[in-house]
Amino acid sequence: MKPDRIERAHLRDPRDLSHTIHRYPAPEDLRELLQRFWIPVWSVDPGRQAPQRVLQYPCALIVIAPDYARFYGVASGLSTTTLVGDGWAVGVMCQPAGGTLIAGRSMAQFRDRHVELTEVLGDAGSVLAGRVRAAMDRPRRTESHAAAMALVAGAVRRFLPVDDEGILANRIVAFVEQDPTVTRVGPVCERFELTERALQRLVRRRIGLSPKWLIQRRRLQEASVRLRSDPASLADVAADLGYADQPHFTRDFRSVTGMTPGEFAARYRAVRPDGVSGTG
Repeated sequence: MKPDRIERAHLRDPRDLSHTIHRYPAPEDLRELLQRFWIPVWSVDPGRQAPQRVLQYPCALIVIAPDYARFYGVASGLSTTTLVGDGWAVGVMCQPAGGTLIAGRSMAQFRDRHVELTEVLGDAGSVLAGRVRAAMDRPRRTESHAAAMALVAGAVRRFLPVDDEGILANRIVAFVEQDPTVTRVGPVCERFELTERALQRLVRRRIGLSPKWLIQRRRLQEASVRLRSDPASLADVAADLGYADQPHFTRDFRSVTGMTPGEFAARYRAVRPDGVSGTG
């Protein structure tokens, strides 16, 4: 199986060829509610495991697989899923606005936890899961992917339109994620003309965490991208990400990922960009 593009959020081992992730944009009319779909399809040799570690984006997820259907809040730390055998999943990445609309309550209630899809969609969640599983009878075919995504899109359209606060939440998260110069909460407050307290309440309601967490998560995701390229200086990476010093960067990275920046970079050092192991 060929390796697919590694996203900044995915701390994928460069030698892990167990799966391919297919990514698709959300339908145009759902762009304020959903960001995209992702459909991993995997085949892991008998007796082996393929742990997948992710620095989750600040948004809720819907995931339907052959043996479960769940609604996920944001994982404040490292999210880990272990792949075994042959399998697939249909994942939906909501917009920051989407979680609260779909769940009907503050996302603070879902921080670091997931619930059965029926808890947020009722009986419709069970019906949707069954239909998606039937559509995914050939999980490697794009036709199956399209049918499954159409089913999910149809099920969540009833949560439109997105409210004004939700649109603001989308804009705030996009601002933090797209502007690497944002390393403090103050500029976010200034950009959106909010007090720090108002910003904290909004982000807690719509995402379940804090504005400071948003900034740290973006920095750590960006760090994972920089470290994959085997930078000459970890101190330069820390400075570019806005850290006061390298030890602070190292503490942040290790506390969330369980690895130091140097250990993470070393995983990629012996592997060339084409995925073939190097000789030294």
